[in-house]
Amino acid sequence: MITFYVASFLLIAMGTFAPQMFGYLFIEFLNIPESEHGRLAGDLGFWGEIALMISLLIFGPMADRRGRRVVMVIGFLLTAVGLFTFPLSNSYAGVLLARIICACGLAAITCIVVMLIGDYFSDESRGKAAGMQGIMNGLGAVFTIFLLLRLPSIFQSQGYDPIAAGTLAYAVGASLCIVAAIYMWFGLRRDWPTSAQKKQPAVQQLKQGFAAAKDPAIALAYGASFVARGNLAIVGTFFALWGTNYGTQVMGLETSEALKKAANMVVIAQGTALMTAPLFGIMADKLNRVSALVVALLISALGYMATGFVSDPFSQTMMICAVFIGMGEVGCIIASGVLINERASESLRGPIVAVFNFTGALGILIATKVGGYLFDGWRESGPFVLFGIFALVVALWALALRLRTSKPLAAPITTLETDPQA
Repeated sequence: MITFYVASFLLIAMGTFAPQMFGYLFIEFLNIPESEHGRLAGDLGFWGEIALMISLLIFGPMADRRGRRVVMVIGFLLTAVGLFTFPLSNSYAGVLLARIICACGLAAITCIVVMLIGDYFSDESRGKAAGMQGIMNGLGAVFTIFLLLRLPSIFQSQGYDPIAAGTLAYAVGASLCIVAAIYMWFGLRRDWPTSAQKKQPAVQQLKQGFAAAKDPAIALAYGASFVARGNLAIVGTFFALWGTNYGTQVMGLETSEALKKAANMVVIAQGTALMTAPLFGIMADKLNRVSALVVALLISALGYMATGFVSDPFSQTMMICAVFIGMGEVGCIIASGVLINERASESLRGPIVAVFNFTGALGILIATKVGGYLFDGWRESGPFVLFGIFALVVALWALALRLRTSKPLAAPITTLETDPQA
């Protein structure tokens, strides 16, 4: 169980570290004009998410066929390789390769972390477990903000030049992933997969995962995953980039100082997520889980759409938005994760979670690609406003489902061939 929470901590820590270093990488390593940062960050996110989406469809069934432990270790090792590759790149193509490698590793870790909520915890306590996971996610983000993102500035204060300082920062992140891979190998349970899961073809598993969307609750969870992961990508990619660009262009700060100041705004969002995660976890256990999802989505919509009225990312108004963004971000992740594990039986958990994460990756892809163009071509708050609208649409979908289903939903799908909803 401790291993599960350590994995949750490091998943967010590494997942936010790589994209939030893009601004530093573009300026100090590649000398790219700031006017192109939004588009390039979006492109890196786009191709990274293409790799992640493909990887999710591979690693989900693999986790049922080969075991959770194997896939988790592969994930951390791939992430380490990607982080080592970033500072060695002297061109955009090299950075893109590193981003794709990282994305593949994070896909494997993400699959297993979501599955372990269903594997380790009973349905009655999954909300609280997801709330605790949310705390670890928040701590991972805070760890990145307060330590990893400050490493370039720390190393420069010790006499290293900007490139050497950035290289050392990436090396620290990669080393943590290697240590984590070793810990996961010895820490995860070894009783997966079952003999039946080993025999089932991977392609058949994937077909079952997509066909499971005929269950309206699973379809809703897939849609909520799109919003939840897109929200996370918006914060991870554009929050720090917005603040870094504003700090260097408007306030005249050095890049490392602007990044540090921008990180403080991310702290507000992630700190709020950290503090409110247990509340959303308890709510997911006490309320109908669709109702809990409606609440989380509406909070998310409010926080993200309100940034459309903000021009200064360091203003008090933005601080208030950051609070709602943090609440909505963690609430959507917890509520959607608990809902999907409630509806997915153990025999089909691998493929259903794979598709759940696939739709989440699609949300990240839209957030980074379309968000990048909105960031450069319209306004810096564009990506946030876009996903505020998406959150509102899915909230209305969830509310309609909740109002339409006055009686409990049918039992979770076990086999698509026998389930009447399929």
